[in-house]
Amino acid sequence: MNTTAKMIDDLRERIITRPDVILEDKDLMKALIEANERAMGGNIVDLRGIAMERLEARLDRLEDTHRSVIAAAYENLAGTNQVHRAILRMLDPVDFETFLKDLGGEVAEILRVDCIRLVLESVQAEDEPAVSKLSDVLCVAEPGFIATYLGGHPDRPSRNITLRQMSEGDNAIYGEAAGWMRSEACLTLDFGVGRLPGMLVMGAEDPHQFTPQQGSDLLAFFGGVFERAMRRWLS
Repeated sequence: MNTTAKMIDDLRERIITRPDVILEDKDLMKALIEANERAMGGNIVDLRGIAMERLEARLDRLEDTHRSVIAAAYENLAGTNQVHRAILRMLDPVDFETFLKDLGGEVAEILRVDCIRLVLESVQAEDEPAVSKLSDVLCVAEPGFIATYLGGHPDRPSRNITLRQMSEGDNAIYGEAAGWMRSEACLTLDFGVGRLPGMLVMGAEDPHQFTPQQGSDLLAFFGGVFERAMRRWLS
């Protein structure tokens, strides 16, 4: 009995010394409030308890929002670093052939996409030796193909960035890999006055990697840098 009394006295002393331990413990505070409500009986409504429940629910929502904001900020920072590294790698080559090969190789790996294809509208035949040599990344199409591919009309401008999911890719762009593609990002390219447009296509096997609800600022930045690099090569 003396031992029990001593334990209670010690606990009481610790609580008096550090009451914040109880106040910061949600489970303990909830147990105390429920015990208080039971002691008051069922005919009394404790408005303080109701208010605390509402504050607790609001706090939980704020904590969830806080975690979501932090996660989104971290994801955005990681995506920014990823695009910056891809751009630096893209600017390394000193000849056009290496530039295109790296685009479908290391640049695609840095961006974590399964394939990258550059579509150029041209009246040039697709079976030209220079085109065939780069067929893994370069696709030559007839004028108007890009606008039609993006669901528009050849005489109407298409959006700069198109993110979408699909059941499978287009054979004209992805070739043998078309059956594995489930989502894609299409970046339309303007090479300047007097030149036909182009399109950079990033394909992914993951159907959720590119969806219309996602932001496209980083892809727009990447496409702008690529567009300017291509203008330099074409000149």
